[in-house]
Amino acid sequence: MWHARVVKARTSAAELVVTGHVRINGTREKSPGHAIKLGDVITVALDRTVRVLKVTGFNERRGDAASARVLYEELGTKSSAT
Repeated sequence: MWHARVVKARTSAAELVVTGHVRINGTREKSPGHAIKLGDVITVALDRTVRVLKVTGFNERRGDAASARVLYEELGTKSSAT
């Protein structure tokens, strides 16, 4: 999530996983170091948004926003009303 710029910091990504806000292929993930593979679908519950992303690539290093966008396909986004 950090490499793909879904969150700003690595610690934020790990916290989302530990607190149960991340699912991989529909199963809640509990380990921040869990390996993912091409085609996996990741569901991330952020503050007021739920994003569903399909993994389409990997990067060795964190790049700019344009290079991060090719790492996943956005399958959906849901916002909660206030």
